[in-house]
Formats: sequence, structure tokens, C-alpha cells
Amino acid sequence: MPDPAGDWPQAQENEVADEDHDRDARLQVQERAQGHHGYVAIPYPDSRAGQEINQHGGNDAANARYSFQLDDKDNIYFPFCSQTEWEIARWSKLRGPSSTAFTDLLAIDGVPESLGLSFKNAKELNAIIDHELPTGRPKFKREQIIVAGEAFDVHYRDVIECVKALYGDPDFAEHLTFAPERHYADEDQTTRLFHDMHTGKWWWDTQKKLDQHHPGGTIIPIIISTDKTQVTMFRNKAAYPVYLTIGNIPKEIRRKPSRGAHILLGYLPTTRLEHISNKASRRRTMANLYHACMSRILAPLESAGLDGVKMRSGDGALRRCHPLFACFVGDYPEQALATGVKFGECPKCDVDADETGSNTASFHLRNLCSVLDALATLDQGNLDFVRACAAAGIKPIIHPFWEDLPFANIFRAITPDILHQLYQGLVKHLIGWLSEACGAAEIDARCRRLPPNHNIRLFTKGITTLLRVSGTEHAQICRFLLGIIIDIRLPNNLNASRLLRAVRGLLDFLYLAQYPCHSSETLELLQEALDVFHDDKEIFIDLGIRNSFNLPKLHATHHYPLMITMFGTTDNYNTEYTERLHIDLAKDAYRATNHKDEFVQMTIWLERKEKILRHEKYVRWRLSGGCEAIPRHSRPPDMTHCRVQVMTKHPSAKAVSMQKLVEDYGATYFRDALARYIARHNSPDNNQPLQGHALDDLASDVHFPFRTLPVFHKIKWLSSDTRGHGEAPVTVDSVHAKPQQHVGSRLVVRRSDTVLVSLGTGAAGIEDFRVGQVRAIFVLPPASIPILFPLTFRVPKHLAYIEWFTPFPPAPDRNHSLYKLSRAQHGGERVASIVSVADIMSSTHLIPRFGAIAPREWTSDTVLEDCDTFWLNSYLDRHTFTRFK
Repeated sequence: MPDPAGDWPQAQENEVADEDHDRDARLQVQERAQGHHGYVAIPYPDSRAGQEINQHGGNDAANARYSFQLDDKDNIYFPFCSQTEWEIARWSKLRGPSSTAFTDLLAIDGVPESLGLSFKNAKELNAIIDHELPTGRPKFKREQIIVAGEAFDVHYRDVIECVKALYGDPDFAEHLTFAPERHYADEDQTTRLFHDMHTGKWWWDTQKKLDQHHPGGTIIPIIISTDKTQVTMFRNKAAYPVYLTIGNIPKEIRRKPSRGAHILLGYLPTTRLEHISNKASRRRTMANLYHACMSRILAPLESAGLDGVKMRSGDGALRRCHPLFACFVGDYPEQALATGVKFGECPKCDVDADETGSNTASFHLRNLCSVLDALATLDQGNLDFVRACAAAGIKPIIHPFWEDLPFANIFRAITPDILHQLYQGLVKHLIGWLSEACGAAEIDARCRRLPPNHNIRLFTKGITTLLRVSGTEHAQICRFLLGIIIDIRLPNNLNASRLLRAVRGLLDFLYLAQYPCHSSETLELLQEALDVFHDDKEIFIDLGIRNSFNLPKLHATHHYPLMITMFGTTDNYNTEYTERLHIDLAKDAYRATNHKDEFVQMTIWLERKEKILRHEKYVRWRLSGGCEAIPRHSRPPDMTHCRVQVMTKHPSAKAVSMQKLVEDYGATYFRDALARYIARHNSPDNNQPLQGHALDDLASDVHFPFRTLPVFHKIKWLSSDTRGHGEAPVTVDSVHAKPQQHVGSRLVVRRSDTVLVSLGTGAAGIEDFRVGQVRAIFVLPPASIPILFPLTFRVPKHLAYIEWFTPFPPAPDRNHSLYKLSRAQHGGERVASIVSVADIMSSTHLIPRFGAIAPREWTSDTVLEDCDTFWLNSYLDRHTFTRFK
């Protein structure tokens, strides 16, 4: 195959050299942010920050204190009589049916006696939980809030006790952070790293302010989230939960609802105030009701934040803690409601509503002092109050909840919202724009013809007709959106270069914004990606799709770099977590009620569930021997994508003939490839491996002492708990190599996934990798290995037959930045070889080069065979994005 660079003019060679230099520089930036070169942690200069008040003993630990509240110290499961009774009680409250169904089960003659249960129905079990299990988290209380002469019920818990419950949870004790730090990627401290909340500037700066009043305190960053949600499919029944978590808990724990790092703080009233006919008055009353309820719930933070409260962490250490309101997490309507700004304006800054689509408009964070001064005019009369608030840029809210909270700035506290601003906002808009520009039918036709992959959802009916698309579905669409519009025909034959660059810029921003660890350098890449979109967004105006880009969600992207430096990366405060909490803490709770005065029943149901979960932690601690965990020091997240390759213990097919490998698996040149593999490793000079005719001559003398081979159909990669947070392994990637087979009269086509293979050359960057298609995964019979290989060579346990694609070109496409690949051929035949499965690094996804119109005879199952040229999909996952961007 001739070298394509051999005939290029000098100017193009210089451009490629410049692109190579830029890519190498970008790779170094990525590596520094990913922790390839280690990190340097600079502690807060005053060592008193976050320190214990006095030394603690083993009896001060949370589980030990919990044990003291139980009457029977010998029975691990007390107040339950046995392990069986405890397991049934646990199942009933966490996994089981309704209380009525559970009572009916126990009413079956002989069931309680056979199981040795001390309770005969759900009511008796509830009595045990209510009266004999210690209280882990505070109880709810019901109070009335009077607004505009009308009373509304609010159900909430003591916010300080909620903070103590999270701070003192024994499962979090070894992971808590008590003082701010500055993390750097280099010894010279020039490249700063941002990940967990304690590495952001807010905690460091606030610690300094706190030390001026009370040195030696431990800041507990309070993260509040509110979001109204429907709890029924019909009848329009809603709940308005308020969630709380603390920034001392690592974000990897907080983002998993199953770890219990969020606590339901309360339920706000869900009234629509339909008796108020004037819409403006109704909106104003709704806002005042919201803030009156939130003020009642968060009022204890005022004194506790300034003076501090003594709290014990799960290991028993006592500290003077200052719970300070830090972040508010919510979608745009919640942000506007919390800050009091008018709908359509930015809740953080003073940018004009007509300039939200600009990349050059100047803006500043809203002035909190001027807003507080305006709020203070309430006593001067309603007219003066309304005018002062309007001049300050907010609605006339009576005593917003953040007004008196120490060190709080609501405009700074508003955090980026990946789910609603990007996935459900800009990406949703982008899909609509592209459908209009490229044609919905052509977009859908290309979606239906993408090859399968573990991380790619195949939308067999296309994407343009989807209704009520979720954030998860928008994330799945983003993984192939850019690739399917390459070469597509635009109206009036407009050049598609600007369209490709605009889409690339927005997708790059989306992926960069979700990095679990950022550096000061990657934040520059984030801004550059946004600039790329803004530089080329006019294509949508030229196509007649948009008149302007004055979208608050688009403007919100300008605040991402600053917010990441202030509060850490965006996975510290993603609304996606609280959306998932709605299922556990609102919808499931509602289903457990009789739908009459439901919030009282919902809170009782939740309290019982939390007691069972707390007792489960105690039982687990007792069974483990009662040992307390050793505190861990926080370090940057491992962005090197540590994963473990896993193969099944037994083969998918125990004896597959070579003829079947050729016919059913598509391993056309299997015999020749295996013979060359054996011959290469029988070469007397391993430093100079055989190639060409010499290798073919030696391979021709190889004879196989077997007729069949054990074959596997799948390779899996599992996640690795690199930070010791107790995360269970999950499948993060997989590769299939399945044969064609007949199911009745139907032929099921083979599946042969594409993979990224390490060549082991030691070259930097992507030069050490090559894409191939896995046709067969197999092992050699143990008895044949001494016959075929020298004793000095250790044969890999699992081998794979790979058909190769061409090496990566010198540079990706300048518009969409994807690499172009095609089948590697020699003498008109595909190039194939045998590699160790251990050298397969991950799956890859190849997007066919469809041309102006996708060939309708192509299908998802056969497109890898039908198409000749492909684009490497660098948006497959974050692992692929960081490697090829």
C-alpha cells in the first residue's frame, strides 16, 4: 500500500506537522489532568482547620454508640430474634410487597411458626421498628406556613440533625474531608487540579473568612436541591421534595443514590393557588410561599454556621463544625425561583436577556450587596420595595431563604446543570436543528445503519420521531450524532464545514464539561470548544433554522469554567442524581400510601426504611468483627480508566472446527494467520522477528495437532474501585464475536465487533494502537502448546483472530476531527493476524462513510462488510474521547 503522504505538497505537510504538534500538546494536557504524572497536595496553611477538639476512643464511634441503645448486646440482630426474622423484616421494608400483601402472607396458616417470627402481621413489625430500633435520622415534623393569609402544610426535619446524620454515618467515616486543599499536577505548582469540592476555591476562601471569626472550625458545605415531580401517571398528583447532602463526602459516593449520601430534608407545599385569578399575583405568592417554607427549614443554619456545632464523625472524632450553605442544585425554573430573577434572565449574572446568545457580551456576577439592600427596603412600603427590587434585578420576594445565611451568595451558589442545560437543553435543540437542516428521513436512515457496540444504543426507528426523550437517551444520541451528518447534503448546497465544526464544538464542550478531574489547562480546552461552536453557529441562521441564539441555557455554559474552579467538577452537583432520588423518596413513598393525607404516611414510611438501613449497617459491622475503618486521604480521581478484562471460565463453544471458523465466524484466513503466529514465535532470533516470504515459508511447514478449538463469544471489561469507595464492579465495555446461526428458518447474521489493539511498540499517543475486527476468540488445547511452541515462550491463554484496518492517518479531519479508516488489504485480500486478547484494549465504534445519501441496502448487521470507509467514533465514551481528542 503506497504512502499517502508521499505525494502531498509541502504546505499540506506543514499543516499536518502543526496538527501533530497541537495533538501532542493536547495529549500532554490530558495526561496531566488524568493523573498520569502524579499530583501535589498543598494543605490549608492553618493546621487547626478541620482538626479534632479532643482525642476520641472506640466507644465514641457511630456503631458503638448505636450498640449502646440496644438492650441485648449478645444478639447481633436484636430487636429481631434471629437472622431469619431480621432478613424477612429487611426484605419487607426494602424489597417486599405492600403492607397488606405482607400481612396476607403471614396470615397463611403456619408461615410465622415455620419461620420462627415474633410478629404476625405488618402492624406488629412496624411496632418493633418504631419503638425498639434506634433512630438513625431525625423524624419529620409538620408545620403550617402562613402566606397571604392562607395556611399551607410543610413537612420537614431539623436540618442540623440531618447534617449530623450524614456527617456521622459510619459508612462515610473513612472518606470524609475536613479541610480545603490545593491540588497540582506538577511540583512547580503551575497546573492546578479541581475534582472534589475541597479542591475548589470556595472552600479555601470561605475557610479564611471563617477563621477571622472562629479559627479551627470544620466547614460542612451544604448542597441543597429542590425539584417538583409527578408521583402519579394520572390525577396530576405531585410532590416537592427538598434534598440535602454535604460536600465533605466524596462525589463518587454522593452520586450513587444507593449509598444514601443524600437525605430528604422535607416536602414543600404543591398547591397551584388556583383561587388567585391574577397570574402575576399567583406567581408572586408562589415565590413567597417557596421562600417562606425554605426559610423555615434552613433557619437553624444561621446560628450554626457562624458559631459552629459540635459533631462526631462516624469514627467518633469530635469537631466544631460550621454547616454553610454552598450550592443550590436545580433546573432553570428552580434556579429562577431560588434567586428571584425574571424568567428568561440568567440567574447568576447581569447579562442582558437579548445578549444571552453572544460569546462576546460582558457580564458580571449579580451584586449580592445591592440585592440585600433592596430587600431591606421592605419596611419602607410596598411601592418602594417593588421599585428597589426591580432596580436590583430581582422580583419583590419577602425574605428569601438565603437572606440571612452566613457567607452565602445565592448567585454564586447556582451550579451548572448538565442534565437540563446540556442534554435536555442544548442537545435537544441541536437534534431539532440538524433534523431540519439535513432532513429527518436521512438522519433516521443513518441511525438505523450504525454497527452495534456495547456503548451504542441502536435507535431502530430513528431519533427524529422520539417523544419525551430522556437525558439518558440524549446522551446516547450524542455518541454518534456528529458521525452521521458527515457528507450529508445541506439545502442550497451550502458547505457543511461550518455545520460540522459547530456540532463538534458543542459535543466537545459536553464531554469536557463532564470530566471527573479538571486542570487549569483542560478548562482552557473547555472554553476553546465553546468558542468553536460560537464561531460557526451562524450556519443555522444561514439555513433559516434560527433567528438568534438568545437561550439562557446556552449562556449558562459561560459560567462552567468558573464554577468548576469554585466548587469542583460538575459531577459534584448534577441534577441527574436528585432525579433518581425522586423514585426512592417520592414516587415509591407515595405508592406505599392509601393516597389520603399522603405526606404523613410518606414520611412515616421513609423513617421506617431509614431505620432498617441503619440497622443493616450495624449488623454488617458486628458480623465483620466490629473493626473501624482507617481514614483515607483524598486524591484526584483516576482518569486513566482502570478496568479489568474478564473472560468467562468456560468457552461458549467447546469444539469448533476450523471450517466452521471460516464459514460461520468469518475467519477466512484463520489457518494461515495461526500458522504465521506459531512460526513467528518459533523464530530463533526474537530480536529480529520473521516477516514476508521467510515467515510464509516457515508457516507452510506448521501442522496443527488438533481439529477443533474451544471458542469464546465475548470479552468484558469491569470497572475498578481505584479510590476504595466500595464500588461494586460493573461492565463498562464488551466485545462480541458471535457466529452466524440458523434459528428455525431464519438466519441470524454473525456479529464481529471492532476493537482497539495495542501493538506494543512503545510509541507515544495513538501510534501504538490500531483498529481491528474480531472474528474469533479461542484458546489452544494445552496438549498442543509444547508441540507448537518453544519452552521459552509463554503462550497467552486467550487469542483472537483480527482483521485489520489501516493505520491512523497523520491527522484527523480538520472539520469534524474524526480519523478516517478503511480495510487493510494486501494483494486484494484482507490483512489478518492472531493477537493476544490481553492486547485488546477496548471496543471501538466505526461510523460508515454514508456519502450524500445513505445506501438503503445497508443494514446495521452487515454495514461493516458493505462499507469500505469509516470514521473512528471518538465520542463512544469518555475513555475513547480522551484518547483521540
